[in-house]
Amino acid sequence: MRWDRCGEIQRQKVRAYLVLGLLSAALAVVLHLLYHRQTWETSIPNDCFAAAAVEPGAPRLVCLTFDDGPGVNTEPLLAILEEEKVPATFFVCAQPVNRPYLPLVRTIVQQGHQVAMHSASHQYAQIYQSTDAFWQDIKELRRQLEPYLSLGDLTWLRFPGGSTNTVSHRYGGRRIMEELKAQTEEKGWHWIDWNVCGEDATASHPDAEQILRNIRQDAADKTVCVVLLHDTKTAGQTVEALPGIIGWFREQGYHFCTVAQMEQLQGSLQSAGE
Repeated sequence: MRWDRCGEIQRQKVRAYLVLGLLSAALAVVLHLLYHRQTWETSIPNDCFAAAAVEPGAPRLVCLTFDDGPGVNTEPLLAILEEEKVPATFFVCAQPVNRPYLPLVRTIVQQGHQVAMHSASHQYAQIYQSTDAFWQDIKELRRQLEPYLSLGDLTWLRFPGGSTNTVSHRYGGRRIMEELKAQTEEKGWHWIDWNVCGEDATASHPDAEQILRNIRQDAADKTVCVVLLHDTKTAGQTVEALPGIIGWFREQGYHFCTVAQMEQLQGSLQSAGE
């Protein structure tokens, strides 16, 4: 009897440990999902999980791209680009936080940079509900940009989260990104991701030196670099890092261009080298 009683106590302890283990695992899953939902659905998400859509070519080219603006840091970034005589591409939004700065879109164009489409709302749960919802968001973005540029020049697009993001599957199904890419091309437009990330909009809030290190690490051995940066109000360290980023790419022999110029410049540089 005593042995049976001891055995029963031991079995009860094992069951208790198993229950505690399962509860701990469930709690970990809930915390993981809550953390990533916060990361995915902020107005400045961590876009660095997306794959690049750029194939490397012979000439060494770099496109500096800035997402989620215009904002308070757009003007100081433009001043540096102007001083350095470097073109860039700005994938713009029209969220409430952007609207006071939308007139800067005209300045971006006047200084010879490219303006491209990102999102009006940048809210994943809204724009990725369906393909129709996505294009309604882009229609609103174009409406708000129309006073500052020619809509005919707006033919390049970067999907929030990138073209391979899986967050969109939660709202519009597993095929939504493939459908949106195909529909973009049917419109005669172009979409592009990135293959170098400064990680300047991540939760780690890197300083200027770390942003430059991130870029140097990602750019290693790449012939064509499409660099993801941001010009939001939290991008003060990006402003600090930009002169060093430009200097490093120049030292490596890269030619700066906008996304739209990239294909044409590749061809001209290849012809010059023949």
